[in-house]
Amino acid sequence: MTQLATVDQDKSVETINGAEILVEMLIRLETEYIFAYPGGCSMPLHQALRAQRDRIRTILPRHEQGGSFAAQGVARTTGKVGVCMATSGPGATNLVTGIADAKLDSIAMVAITGQVPQKFIGTDAFQETPMVEVCRAITKHHYLITDINDVARIVKEAFYIANTGRPGPVLIDFPKDVQQATLPLKDVDFDPPFDLPGYQPKVRKAAPEQISQVVAAIRRSKRPVLYVGGGCILSDASDELRKFALRTGIPVTMTVMGLGAFPGEHEQSLHMLGMHGTAYANYAVNESDLLLAFGVRFDDRVTGKLDEFAKHGKIVHVDIDPSEIHKNKEAHIPINADLKEALIALNAALTDADIPDIKEWSAKIADWKKNFPLSYRHSDEEILQQAAIDELYQQTKEKDPYIAVGVGQHQMWTAQFYKFSKPRHWLSSSGLGTMGFGLPAAMGVQTAHPNSLVVDIDGDGSFQMNIQELATLRCENLPVKILLLNNQHLGMVTQWEDRFMDGRRAHTYLGPVEDPEALGEGDGSLPELTYPNFVQIAKAYGIKARQVRHKKDLAEAIAEMINHDGPYLLDVLCVYQEHVLPMIPTGRTVDDMILE
Repeated sequence: MTQLATVDQDKSVETINGAEILVEMLIRLETEYIFAYPGGCSMPLHQALRAQRDRIRTILPRHEQGGSFAAQGVARTTGKVGVCMATSGPGATNLVTGIADAKLDSIAMVAITGQVPQKFIGTDAFQETPMVEVCRAITKHHYLITDINDVARIVKEAFYIANTGRPGPVLIDFPKDVQQATLPLKDVDFDPPFDLPGYQPKVRKAAPEQISQVVAAIRRSKRPVLYVGGGCILSDASDELRKFALRTGIPVTMTVMGLGAFPGEHEQSLHMLGMHGTAYANYAVNESDLLLAFGVRFDDRVTGKLDEFAKHGKIVHVDIDPSEIHKNKEAHIPINADLKEALIALNAALTDADIPDIKEWSAKIADWKKNFPLSYRHSDEEILQQAAIDELYQQTKEKDPYIAVGVGQHQMWTAQFYKFSKPRHWLSSSGLGTMGFGLPAAMGVQTAHPNSLVVDIDGDGSFQMNIQELATLRCENLPVKILLLNNQHLGMVTQWEDRFMDGRRAHTYLGPVEDPEALGEGDGSLPELTYPNFVQIAKAYGIKARQVRHKKDLAEAIAEMINHDGPYLLDVLCVYQEHVLPMIPTGRTVDDMILE
């Protein structure tokens, strides 16, 4: 402890300041990495981090938003709390998108922001923003530290709140004067009691009678479907889910947050459901007589028109958050409980007599899979995004990689064509849909898993939102691979223009052009020169890079990328008129699904 303490003038009493207390608490709470960008109101915190560099690794992102997504990369793949930090004012507000993203995807994160000294709060001081007010609606909880005696308790509570119950982000706003205030070291309690009278996140268990109701519903069902979301992964329930699914034979479909909860290549897997889910998953849910909704929130991208979603059967909804029960869709058997505990109870309660006879149902699903498979057109010359993702999958699936994505068409194609076999290996900004998520999220994953293969599959639009993090990869020696699917367009918006706006291009082309109205004509292939030159940009950051545009070069280029020792950017030029299919238009039903 003496290594972080300072000594006062008379050399008789060791003291410690507020910033040092916070850093010591981070370390005691097993924080190994913090993504932090310094500024005037967070300098004491950075000095404290510098003094503890042998105990906690501070990584300097090149933008605070990048740091917030990197912290999520740690949290999403380890199950621990991710930590990021910024200074006051613009530094703090640059974290807001990452905080909102963590809130919607239920990611445990603690965001620490410097704040102006207390006497200046409310005076519109230089680089002052009221971060508690700004973040009130997008955090699970928030703190403004006003007393150095509260620092240790607040940090302990913030971690506890972030990673218990339904996980989420917690903000700690830390005025500079409190950071600099000191206490005698002997007076600091580094394991203080909680002061959380209104927060009691006990592990909720399903009542025995509820479990009996579910078992009875399973026994009577003829067309059951498991609908599994991110709550299964967050509760570490994947093993119990697999045991349950294999025992009952019930087919499994997953949300975009639930991918990896059940092996994607297993014959019972229906893959993703919803707007861009598989046709057979959507057909199965539509015709099911029992929908086992585990760790899901019935969001609009899954349900489409709510009144028509899964209306032919009984719904069992298990979720740890009571506010989600009946919020969007009425459940016939609502269970507010931890999903892992509920599945343990279900697995224990099931007998051979409870296993439903679903041979006809399984045969019908097999026919749907045969008649409506995920597919894409093949080309001997052009590179289609789906083909690039499929090739990456074939070359890496045995390497147990972590895959992060940006937001757009490439995100949905990756969800469709990369079959995840394990939880916590897929990272997607799913609820907020934040472009720029992929690269910094992969950066955080690589930090936490230095010996693993980490790939960011990105689009040229999304990638440029946080392209500056290439510098972090290089300077921190993080060997992230970037598969850049470059179609020179905002592909998903372009798809909607094609489908619903007669192909009229409205600011979705990302390159320089004399005649925007001419775009969209022809075969969708790209010009010889594309903009910007991503290979030159990557090389300027000191990162190895290569561009490919012909199908014959793709497999070898991907092999070179994944086998390179350091970070690598592969710029893959793709056609821009491909659409992500199937597609259920917003607010519509499975009957409106676009298949071709």
